[in-house]
Amino acid sequence: MIRRREVITLLGGAAAAWPLAARAQQPAVPAIGFLNNTFAERMPHILSGFRRGLQEAGYVEQQNVAVEYRWARGQYDRLPALAADLAARSVSVIVAGGELPTRAAMTATATTPIVFSVPGDPVKLGLVASLNRPGGKLTGVVTFTSVVEVKKLGLLLEMLPRAAVIAMLINPHNPPAELDAKEVEAAANHRGRRLQVLHASDDQAIEAAFSVLAGQRPDALLVAGDPFFNSNREKLVALAARISLPAIYEFREFVSAGGLMSYGASLPDIYRQMGMYAGQILKGTKPAELPVVQPTKFELVVNLATAKALGLEVPPVVLAIADEVIE
Repeated sequence: MIRRREVITLLGGAAAAWPLAARAQQPAVPAIGFLNNTFAERMPHILSGFRRGLQEAGYVEQQNVAVEYRWARGQYDRLPALAADLAARSVSVIVAGGELPTRAAMTATATTPIVFSVPGDPVKLGLVASLNRPGGKLTGVVTFTSVVEVKKLGLLLEMLPRAAVIAMLINPHNPPAELDAKEVEAAANHRGRRLQVLHASDDQAIEAAFSVLAGQRPDALLVAGDPFFNSNREKLVALAARISLPAIYEFREFVSAGGLMSYGASLPDIYRQMGMYAGQILKGTKPAELPVVQPTKFELVVNLATAKALGLEVPPVVLAIADEVIE
């Protein structure tokens, strides 16, 4: 016969086990790997766009999807290990921002779908068979950073028609950077201008590059599109302001931080598309069925307050074609 105390003990133990059993019966949520070579605290706008895209696909982080974030913080040699860690955790899809994170993810896993953003043609880069029919485990968004560099030079010369020497800041660790610089140099020579190329891939190199710029005094600066530069936008803008150097950047966030002008696609919208594609893959769509997305609009943004601080009169033609003017 079981005594009353024993019955109470058994019931108490069973009651304590009920929540554990209930939790065990809850289905595990899928996990997305997020691989980026920049800094989480400096890129809230891309995370906002990414999460908005997930929501459009029916997923809310910490509710019905988990996200494993891996940030290289500008240390490119960490990318292979970070990608391998995501692969070992058996995430359902990897969202890779940039060519180097994309290639690191490709090396780490042969089976996990990858949603990328890359600056150049992903067909020429060997990532997909074609834009409309990627044909493998990869798809994503083309930012066309490489394509717009020459356009950025033209817009800078519209703002500063008398500029004779243009400096260009590139990140040598970014695969297309050197080729982009050669194309911009050819365009500058065709217009009778001289291009001065400087390299920076870490904080110290950025400081060194601006020391050179302060000494040589070019007429203007073109900051090449690069994730590392994007994550250091406030520093770049402040250094340019310190030596009164007019500059053009890639994304509007530079202009919001006080930069003179920018030309490029919307970075939050790029990550919104990546988040939406990641969600569609979680629902069962194969990457091969999702065409690579190309931006349909590039924004020219001008900061009138910065122009005034630099003693510049913004030409009417620039104001006429600007998509946004910050006063």
